Amino acid sequence: MQKAKRLFITALFGSIIFVINFFVPPPISYLLIVVQAVILALSTFFVGKAGATYVGLVGGFLSALARPAFGPITFLFTLLFGVMVDVFSLAFKVSSTAEGVNRNRVIFAMTFSTAIIGFLSYYTTAVYLRLFDLTPMMSGLVIFVATGSGISAGYAAAYLWNKYLKSISV
Repeated sequence: MQKAKRLFITALFGSIIFVINFFVPPPISYLLIVVQAVILALSTFFVGKAGATYVGLVGGFLSALARPAFGPITFLFTLLFGVMVDVFSLAFKVSSTAEGVNRNRVIFAMTFSTAIIGFLSYYTTAVYLRLFDLTPMMSGLVIFVATGSGISAGYAAAYLWNKYLKSISV
């Protein structure tokens, strides 16, 4: 029964990422990376090791189907974001226990993963796809917004887990 619950959570969280990417137009959907980051952090707590990777895989696949022109890139960055959340969660030793999670560790893990994926996606679209110009000011703004989103997402995920979700058994 536990595997079914974990599969359900993975499908649910992946679908939420898809809905954000599909129904919200691109300039605004990039600002909602904080919602995607919270979902990925919570998936690490609920599903366990590689939870964010699984959710990134499902969300990336569904989002790639929704935007076929940028499908491979959408899939790659969504999956990579999930992998980075899992890697930084392991690096900062983020673990969900009966007492909750360490808020600072979650914030650090989400800040680093969100800042890196934000800059990588910006750099890829600006340099390789040449959709817009690569400028130092825009690069700084992307890093600033991505870092702020990571801090907010880490705090929100830790707060939600510690206050409301840690008692839910999966």
